[in-house]
Amino acid sequence: MTLSKKVKKSLNEPRDNNDMHLTILTPDAEFFSGKIISVRVPGVLGQFEILKDHAPIVSALGKGLVRVKKFEGEDLTFQINQGYVEVLNNEISLLVQV
Repeated sequence: MTLSKKVKKSLNEPRDNNDMHLTILTPDAEFFSGKIISVRVPGVLGQFEILKDHAPIVSALGKGLVRVKKFEGEDLTFQINQGYVEVLNNEISLLVQV
């Protein structure tokens, strides 16, 4: 399955309006797609955390750690070199270089 098909498939999955959904894309593949509680990202002016019902935003990201609290209770932490984050209606997209 190609990356574009994976992205289209994950975007078309039914979701509960009360859930936050995160998709993390790298230039090579979809790194993560699923329900989350929160995500902390390294903004170019400092870290910030995105929680449920966050205001819409598009922001550049700098080098640093991304910390994801998954809905199932697990944590996912990884390093990025740079990227962008978009938040709209509890849908979060990270486009990053790792």
